[in-house]
Amino acid sequence: MDTTLATFEQDVIVASTQAPVLVDFWAPWCGPCKSLGPMLEKLEAEAAGKWKLVKVNVDENQELAGHFQVRSIPHVMAFADGQPVDQFVGVLPESQLREFIERLVPQGADGARLDAQTALAEGRREDAYDALETALAYDPGFDEARMDRIELLLDDDRIEEVRSEVDKLSPKTTQGIDHRFNAIKTRLDALDAAAALPPTDALEARVAADPADLEARFDLASALIARLKYEGALEHLLAIVQRDRTFRDDIGRKTMLSVFDLAAHQPELVSQWRRKLSASLF
Repeated sequence: MDTTLATFEQDVIVASTQAPVLVDFWAPWCGPCKSLGPMLEKLEAEAAGKWKLVKVNVDENQELAGHFQVRSIPHVMAFADGQPVDQFVGVLPESQLREFIERLVPQGADGARLDAQTALAEGRREDAYDALETALAYDPGFDEARMDRIELLLDDDRIEEVRSEVDKLSPKTTQGIDHRFNAIKTRLDALDAAAALPPTDALEARVAADPADLEARFDLASALIARLKYEGALEHLLAIVQRDRTFRDDIGRKTMLSVFDLAAHQPELVSQWRRKLSASLF
């Protein structure tokens, strides 16, 4: 794909947080560019999403070329995690080009996790499950991949499998400060609480009868989280924050933060309630 100054951040910087991006600075009059470009396109097609090729026509994007100090073309820069990490100038033989790319593309467990992320982005959930199983076969202690799997299982309401996978997480993750694990734990705690709570309508009646009953509000929020009714849960959690920050060691605010992670697939909802929380705190 081609990029410009206006789209470079999204096409390269943001995209490279998901998979490596190779940026090919070229021009139509450049003979060597006509040899390198097709090789890069061929290797990108073979990679099937493990890395991405982006092209910059330097004649049309002189500001970009100047920013990256491109003085001779073809000039290829590799980006990963939002940063330039490697580069070369001129045309490399295909064997050396493959070696250059292999140094960038995650292998083993990391590569399998990247395959899972690609599959999920394309809507291939079963392929994502398979790739995560491969990643965990390479490295059973790969907590990031295991939490990817746990989040998939949660989305599919496979709760008993979630509990089994949580038991396999390392103490470093379960006992430390990990926002993804805290979100998972919040959902599981809500499911456990909901199983022992009265019906939702009874909890709503308690809150209606006494809006200052923070225990009732938190119980209702837990029941709503268990049912994935995040907006309703956030409404009651915010009310707890506004009425008493000290209630159960600031549990209203802490639970809201975990719900933000649980609802990450609803960015507008999260943004709206983050603003409301900030306004209440400051």
